[in-house]
Amino acid sequence: MAKAAVGATAPDSLEKIELLSELSPAARADVERACQWRRFAAHEQILDRNSDSRDVYFVVDGTVEVVNFSGNGREISYALVSAGSYFGEIAAIDGERRSASVVAQTTCRLAALPPKAFEALVAREPMVGLKVMRRLTAIIRANNERIMDLATLGAIQRVYRELLKLARQDPLNADGWMIYPMPKQHEIARRAATTRETVARVLANLLHGGQVTRKDKTYYLTDRGALEQAIVRLDVRQSGHGLA
Repeated sequence: MAKAAVGATAPDSLEKIELLSELSPAARADVERACQWRRFAAHEQILDRNSDSRDVYFVVDGTVEVVNFSGNGREISYALVSAGSYFGEIAAIDGERRSASVVAQTTCRLAALPPKAFEALVAREPMVGLKVMRRLTAIIRANNERIMDLATLGAIQRVYRELLKLARQDPLNADGWMIYPMPKQHEIARRAATTRETVARVLANLLHGGQVTRKDKTYYLTDRGALEQAIVRLDVRQSGHGLA
């Protein structure tokens, strides 16, 4: 087995995996022994969409990105999965090929649990099974929202939507919103299913128009309402054209 990273609570430990948080120490140790432990460098591919592997991966350290590709080869980002979470459960449950590719965004340490062991875990631990169901429900809701965005929003409005998702309240201004750190433009483009050039153009226009200001790596939304209204206006206009 791989050696534990410096600062880990224990060698090959799944103690910080939220899905397993309610297991007894003995039950969690059983899962740890069933796993294969692997490390990946930043930007290294972990899973390919066409892979027939069915392991469930626990992210012990680092962050991975779930991605897919459109018909013209454009990379689309589905989600970021950080330490304490997991991925790969869909293929483990239905036995089909992977539904997306996974790439290490940072240096990662993962624990891969074989599908049979995952099925046994869910069968004997009802709370684990309930958490998996809740996660799958969240995935369905997120995908429904993404489908609606693609069907009813133009590329510019999808970039607005991603900026609003990234924004957090400014701790120094109760009425302010900020994005820190701002992701790279190609990363926003993958999330919004558009091009880097479109993202660059949108940010330049927002900065020029004063709806967004920038200080070093922090972007401030000076007029969050304007972005929200721009998205709503497009929704109303598109719905009038028979989209359902």
